[in-house]
Amino acid sequence: MIEAELKARVHAPEAVLRRLDERATGRAEVYRDTYYDDRAGCLGEKDQELRVRTVHGADGIRTVLTFKGAKVDEASGSKPEYETRVSDAEAVHAMLRQLGYVPVIAFEKRCRNYDFKAYDRQMLATLVRVPELDGTFIEVETLVDETDMTAALDDVRSVLADLGIGADDLTTELYTDAVRARRSR
Repeated sequence: MIEAELKARVHAPEAVLRRLDERATGRAEVYRDTYYDDRAGCLGEKDQELRVRTVHGADGIRTVLTFKGAKVDEASGSKPEYETRVSDAEAVHAMLRQLGYVPVIAFEKRCRNYDFKAYDRQMLATLVRVPELDGTFIEVETLVDETDMTAALDDVRSVLADLGIGADDLTTELYTDAVRARRSR
């Protein structure tokens, strides 16, 4: 499946939060993300991502291992995604290191997630704050196959518009790149 996703900067977080609360019950979660690559940076060169994410929320702690392939849509940055839940985060980190992968960046995201149906699709909207970065972001996504990508992204744009997010607010900047740039100052 492909994550048809758009990300935008949020200029009025309280208003967007109110609109999301009208659609669904939000859940606060803290993501601790560690991205891996081989020593030569081959995944990054191929626009691929390998991530271990540990999520701390009201329902407990869960960890997922994710591989994202190269972008299939340049304008949105949407990528194929393969994800599985793992029961032992430390074991997965150790396995990746033993396979020759090294952590290239790790950071925290503070999120409020909303699952809801819109435009006949299951959507996930996430308000995001990265403590190292300025501002609030929103991500809206739905999982589709590649043949449905254009229509799915149109529906995601419609959800963003319903939330008061305009096309000028969209961004394809990756959190990894923004955090890396902030740390290099």
